[in-house]
Amino acid sequence: MRKVLCSPGSYIQQEGAMGQLAKEYSAIGSNGAYLLVDPMIDKLYHDQIVSSFEQEHVPYRLVVFGGECSMEEIERNRQNLGEADAVFGIGGGKTLDAAKAMAYFEHVPVAIVPTAASSDAPCSRLSVLYTPDGVFDKYLPLPANPNVVIMDTDIIAKAPVRFLISGLGDAFATYYEAAACVQSNAITMTGGHATNAAFALAKLCHDTLLEDGVKAVAAAKAGVRTAALENIIEANTLLSGLGFESSGLAAAHSIHDGMTALEGTHQMLHGEKVAFGTLAQLVLEDRPLDEVKEVYTFFREVGLPTSLAGIGIADATDEELLSVGEHACGPDETMGNMPFEVTPIDVAHALRAADVIGKAI
Repeated sequence: MRKVLCSPGSYIQQEGAMGQLAKEYSAIGSNGAYLLVDPMIDKLYHDQIVSSFEQEHVPYRLVVFGGECSMEEIERNRQNLGEADAVFGIGGGKTLDAAKAMAYFEHVPVAIVPTAASSDAPCSRLSVLYTPDGVFDKYLPLPANPNVVIMDTDIIAKAPVRFLISGLGDAFATYYEAAACVQSNAITMTGGHATNAAFALAKLCHDTLLEDGVKAVAAAKAGVRTAALENIIEANTLLSGLGFESSGLAAAHSIHDGMTALEGTHQMLHGEKVAFGTLAQLVLEDRPLDEVKEVYTFFREVGLPTSLAGIGIADATDEELLSVGEHACGPDETMGNMPFEVTPIDVAHALRAADVIGKAI
């Protein structure tokens, strides 16, 4: 049996990390760094981003990201690469995905520098591509994870708290989807079966969220860095990243994908929709009532949605929920990793039941 665990080459989490990027560059390059930076992050942190390169006299080129992770944007940056021999993606998800894709096509190392702990994508070997107009295009699987992921905890502590909460929602699905994949002996995102190590990381992610999630949200609301926030940054990014990629995805993320077919959900962040997908997965699995209550209570305490209204579709019809189920059970989705057959009507009923449960407990 083929088992695979994949991870970034290094994961670095510390205060003030943004001011030490040249030091991290020296481990992966020598001719100069290409810095692809989210426009808002450039406005807020430009001096911190470039400071170490200037102090160490390391050549660099800073380019502001164009806004969409499209092939056109990737090609534009490839043309600008010049003599640089490593790419830094600095900012939000689309900036990071564009940096990963650009580095892949140019055969150079890539460093990923998220400015929020909003999802588990930074550690993954995947880029999501869009059209220049922002319409989903395709997934771009990559042959390797980023060379290094760098988390500046000072900056992340000051990011909008909704991003951190969304990261909690994305990370909370990790254990439940991993457990389903282990039970069904599914093939994971890595092309093999889950290792015991990957599942242990998924379980540690779950336990860390329950222990420190509420405290971390409180710290983020105050804009301060605490031990609990440090733990949640690691859980949202590293533990969830390794857990999902090397253990597998199942119902929660496929239901998320299905919900994107309903316009009302478009205002919601990825992790917020995944969170409600997790509640629906609990219904599908008929998890014990005490466990279900624990999850709903945690979601309420940290500010994750526990109702259809909370994800923007309070008035969803049965037909619309069935359409979510049809998308979620599509041939390219991960619903097939569940250890039992799930049909579109099962998904529609689970979504409706999850909504009612949220009002009852």
